[in-house]
Amino acid sequence: MTPEPLLDDQYWSERYANQQTGWDIGTISNPLKVYFDQLEDKNMSILIPGCGNAHEAAYLLENGFVNITLIDISKILTERLNIKFKHFCEAGCCRIIHEDFFQHEGSYDLIIEQTFFCALDPSMREEYVRKMSGLLKPGGKLSGLLFNHPFPEGPPFGGDKEEYQQLFRPYFNLKTLETCHNSIYQRFGAEFFINFERKETGS
Repeated sequence: MTPEPLLDDQYWSERYANQQTGWDIGTISNPLKVYFDQLEDKNMSILIPGCGNAHEAAYLLENGFVNITLIDISKILTERLNIKFKHFCEAGCCRIIHEDFFQHEGSYDLIIEQTFFCALDPSMREEYVRKMSGLLKPGGKLSGLLFNHPFPEGPPFGGDKEEYQQLFRPYFNLKTLETCHNSIYQRFGAEFFINFERKETGS
């Protein structure tokens, strides 16, 4: 399956070129900052798909993490990120890939979810879950934020706790799926923090 035509490279590159990025809060989100601050292994392999302006990556790199991979379908965006993170890329701490996430191959300890899931057409959600599981090492984690809010049309596309439980449970142990207590004001009560551990096999 490939992305819907509406949500391809051209669509997202036009959004970035025209600065139509209302989902971007301009900095790392509070829940992810708190989560990153308790991670001890700075050598772990971390993937951030649909990375956008990569505020999360900036925070990780500035705090000594050395194995970050960023993927985005927008060519304009990845070109900007290669300039933004040039020093870290040259040092081997970061790699930036212009690619359709569903074509990516790799093996990671941790994948960060931040406004990527909600940008995909809902018809792709089951494929998203399978792909996430396939990219994680045994015991690897998918952590980050999902919207706890319905949207009449998207992107973004929302969801609820029951839907997420049914969707992710076949491939992940749902360690944490809780309403965030430290979201920004505009999203207070509308975000779940997730910490899902890959199961040994899907079922």
